[in-house]
Amino acid sequence: MSERYYATGKRKSAIARVWIIPGSGNITVNGRSFDEYFDVDTARLVVEQPFKVTGSENKFDVKVTVKGGGKSGQCEAIRHGIARALQAVNEDYRTPLKKAGLLTRDARVKERKKYGLHKARKATQFSKR
Repeated sequence: MSERYYATGKRKSAIARVWIIPGSGNITVNGRSFDEYFDVDTARLVVEQPFKVTGSENKFDVKVTVKGGGKSGQCEAIRHGIARALQAVNEDYRTPLKKAGLLTRDARVKERKKYGLHKARKATQFSKR
C-alpha cells in the first residue's frame, strides 16, 4: 500500500479526521463524494486552498471523516486537517501554509449563555421607570 498521511483539523465544534494519499485529486467526505456532501460552491474553494498554496493540486486523494458543527465549520475543519497533513507529507510546505494562515487553529467558538440574560450578552431592555 502507498503512503498515507493523517491529520486532524478543528473549527468551532467540528472535528475532521483527514487522510491524504498520492492520487488524482478525489475528495471523499463521510463516504460520499465532496460535491454530494457540500451543496455550496464556496466549500470547494475553501477546502482546496491548502493545495493551491502549496502548488499540489490534483496530486493527492483525500478521505475525510467529519463530525459536529455546521457545514461551514466542517469545511474549514477539513481545510485545517488537509493543511496539517500536507505538512506531514513535505516539511517544505510549512512556510507557505503558515504564511497563508492555514496551520493556525481558529480559536473562536460560541460564547456561553449567562444566567439572567437571554443569550451570551443580550439582556432585557433597560427602563428607568
